[in-house]
Amino acid sequence: MISIVVAIDKNNVIGHENKIPWKLKSDLVKLKKLTKGHTVILGRKTYESMVWYYNNSGRKMPGETYIVVSRQDFQPASDRPETTKVAHSIPEAIEIAKQLGDEDIFAIGGAGIFQEILPQTDRIYLTRVDTEAEGDVFFPIIDMQEWRELSIEHHPKDEKNDHDYDMVVLERI
Repeated sequence: MISIVVAIDKNNVIGHENKIPWKLKSDLVKLKKLTKGHTVILGRKTYESMVWYYNNSGRKMPGETYIVVSRQDFQPASDRPETTKVAHSIPEAIEIAKQLGDEDIFAIGGAGIFQEILPQTDRIYLTRVDTEAEGDVFFPIIDMQEWRELSIEHHPKDEKNDHDYDMVVLERI
């Protein structure tokens, strides 16, 4: 199964200047819980942003294996280089994940990765953030006729989450 894990604002913004434009600790906890022990596909910029974040926090990145999709000659700078692979396309990344024997593959960004993998995606873990953030990276428009809502949980903002948000699980029809 291929799943996307993404947080978007009211205008489908997912990032600004290579950072997430809001603070939702609960969403990061969800990301960690979903991807722990599984293969994660992500773009080079998203990977570099995560490495920076986790290096500064002193914690390890949560995924089992990271497959970084880059059209460039890219060498991952990771504390676990043996678990970080490089692919030059989404089909190659999916093939690597299948060769590793992981049946649950998670794509976590950025926009180009989401755009290319969306047609093959079975499930979307979507966090809808109740804000209109400044952004320069966007999630593709979802045709809701192709998806069924499995669950929705509303969460009010609190001391660890800057905004109200809904965690929605969508499954392809």
